[in-house]
Amino acid sequence: MLVLRREQLSLWDAILPEEVRTFNAELTDVNRWLDDERFMEPFVKKFSTHIGRPTVPVDTYLRLMFLKFRYQLGYETLVAEVQDSITWRLFCRLPLDMAVPHSTTLIKLTKKYGEKTLEELNTLLVPKARRERIIKTKKLRIDTTVVEADIKHPTDAGLLADGVRVISWTVKKIKAAVEKAGENLASFRDRTRTVKPALLAIGKVLKRRSGEAVKEVRKITGKLITVAKKTVTEAKTVLELCKEKSDGRVARLTITLEKFVSATEQVIAQTEEVQSGNRRIPEKLVSLFDPEARPIKKGKLKSPTEFGRKVILEESEERIIVGFPVLKGNPSDNTLLEDSIDRYRKVFHRPPLAVSTDRGFYSKDNEEMLRGKYVPQFAIPKPGKRSAERKQLESSSRFKRLQKWRAGGEGTIGLPKRKYGLRRSLFRGTLGNNCWVALSILTYNFTRIATLSLEAGS
Repeated sequence: MLVLRREQLSLWDAILPEEVRTFNAELTDVNRWLDDERFMEPFVKKFSTHIGRPTVPVDTYLRLMFLKFRYQLGYETLVAEVQDSITWRLFCRLPLDMAVPHSTTLIKLTKKYGEKTLEELNTLLVPKARRERIIKTKKLRIDTTVVEADIKHPTDAGLLADGVRVISWTVKKIKAAVEKAGENLASFRDRTRTVKPALLAIGKVLKRRSGEAVKEVRKITGKLITVAKKTVTEAKTVLELCKEKSDGRVARLTITLEKFVSATEQVIAQTEEVQSGNRRIPEKLVSLFDPEARPIKKGKLKSPTEFGRKVILEESEERIIVGFPVLKGNPSDNTLLEDSIDRYRKVFHRPPLAVSTDRGFYSKDNEEMLRGKYVPQFAIPKPGKRSAERKQLESSSRFKRLQKWRAGGEGTIGLPKRKYGLRRSLFRGTLGNNCWVALSILTYNFTRIATLSLEAGS
């Protein structure tokens, strides 16, 4: 049963002195915004408020998530900090005589509510700020960035070793569950200790940085392919023997094993392609634990290739992020502009008065599209060779002014990455990544709107 709020104060909360019950300026303003009943609507639409066991109140959950992303805390640390702070307890509407929700409860609630519910909260927040005249949202600047997945840097040998490890661990759990029931499985050899020396040998060989070293690495990788193939073959035998097992735990572990066997087979196939000299492999797997993470090149000197997901950040002139769709794969930027304008119109019921992007979004079709959607001003630099007419257009004061304003968007991208956890998603999978991005951006927007509100009131 969905519980929206805990309205009644406990006796202990009521007798606290006023100094203890007073929040700082930022929390006071965020507290006022979160009191709006509109933020309960996405949850009420999806979940019953009459049937089932009472949940942690939605209001409390949102406040806990704000603190988590505002101060970049882990779930366990968040629970410990809220447990220890009277001010944070009061902000989260948790009475002094009540336990803070367990970290695993918060993890399960995030999965239960899902990305769509959390994204809808931002769709409600931004128009509310506009109605209260805190923001105007007349202009729109658009850019893309990469939110890294929580994975180590992938290598062919490392992925093969990971495949051997996770298959061995999973089979070990299946054998323990089956043997507990008085049955036995065919022997499965754990090759985890075989792959470790191979990885260490590759590390030593690569220090030489010579052509011979590359050949030796390929030779070691070939041995790892053989080990991985034997592991996969034996794992398939285990899967065949477990098909008739009705035990729930065994069934769940079997599904997990099937997933890892399939992923390891893909790693073996792509590694054999690399060994044969083909280094361009479409849909290359970069992690067994987050198969949908993609290698994305953004032209950065520090990190030429990032592993994660591409996100569009659509920002107003007040540095409020009004849209943040997470993309599948790495589509070209110039294919994304029309969808961004349509999302803006859906939220604000009118086109932006000005749009500015970098040169990656340029195409003649995009400029025609903006004119067709009645966008009065836009500044998209053209890459490559430009005509005299184009140079004159891009030298105009209006174009330069919009491009200077667009450059400020780099700072907005850096701030959520540095202070709100947007640099790296610690939730796994596409669903987890989308929830992470939504909560990170929502926290940033709440903080930014609170700052603007305080500036307007001063």
